[in-house]
Amino acid sequence: MPVDKSIIGRKGEPVTMHVERGKIREFARAIKDDDPLYFDEVYAAREAGGIVPPLTFLQTASHWDDGRGRPRVPMDLKRVLHGEQEYEFLAPIHAGDVLTAVSTVVDVYEKPGKRGGSMRFAVTETEYRNQHGTLVARARAVSIETGQVVKE
Repeated sequence: MPVDKSIIGRKGEPVTMHVERGKIREFARAIKDDDPLYFDEVYAAREAGGIVPPLTFLQTASHWDDGRGRPRVPMDLKRVLHGEQEYEFLAPIHAGDVLTAVSTVVDVYEKPGKRGGSMRFAVTETEYRNQHGTLVARARAVSIETGQVVKE
């Protein structure tokens, strides 16, 4: 089945995420990062204007999403892989911020699979805005649907 380019531009519903100091601490401990920017209020205030989350903390937005925040991409979930994730930070994020994330399908394409069939790719971009409407971060993710081996 060819790639359906009409899904480019499809958006998920906005997802609201509260950046909580305790959750920043839990996340930092889980990834074994003891940077005082995540724990020490005095140090973080002096160095970064307050407690900040680790770089990959935005991935936890999925805990705030009931599924409606992800735009629907017609792929067979049994064959989907997480291909890539990147973040671009545009303004500081601090404990106490309330972020709103909106995800959009920005590209879909296909390539021949090495084991047969075609692999389909979907690129999704998520913009995170704080409670002031400031764009603070952008995340880009690539999902891959592996090709089905054609049996002769």
